[in-house]
Amino acid sequence: MSHLSRLAKLGYSLPEVAKPLASYVPAIRVGDQVWTSGQLPVVEGVLPATGKVGADVSIEDAQGYARTAALNALAAIDSLSGLDNVSRVVKVVGFVSSAPDFVEQAEVINGASDFIREVFGEAGTHARSAVGVAVLPKDSPVEVEVIVELSK
Repeated sequence: MSHLSRLAKLGYSLPEVAKPLASYVPAIRVGDQVWTSGQLPVVEGVLPATGKVGADVSIEDAQGYARTAALNALAAIDSLSGLDNVSRVVKVVGFVSSAPDFVEQAEVINGASDFIREVFGEAGTHARSAVGVAVLPKDSPVEVEVIVELSK
């Protein structure tokens, strides 16, 4: 089953590529890899929530926002190479805008990792970092980057 078919079977479609907030591009292709810029969980240009995870945003909601940010990263990848040309997800980096005592960043970014694994199957198994930060652009609760390898 193709990655796009699996995505549709999961009930998702690729959104429009999110417009950059500053001086960068949503993704760049380097050889047989695509690296995305940090993607926020915007839906039709709007952040569904703002604030700190562990204070203003629950872990469960933040996991959903991480999934949305990952979906936005897949849209950026698709725009450069076609999602079905992805042979492997190499790495996911997740940033969580965290309350000072919040320590479950890995749990939050599981929202992105689990989603990617659902879309890509075994090829979606990846290396990962989950980092707590004081604040993210536009006061987003999460931000996700994805690096993939393309079929040769």
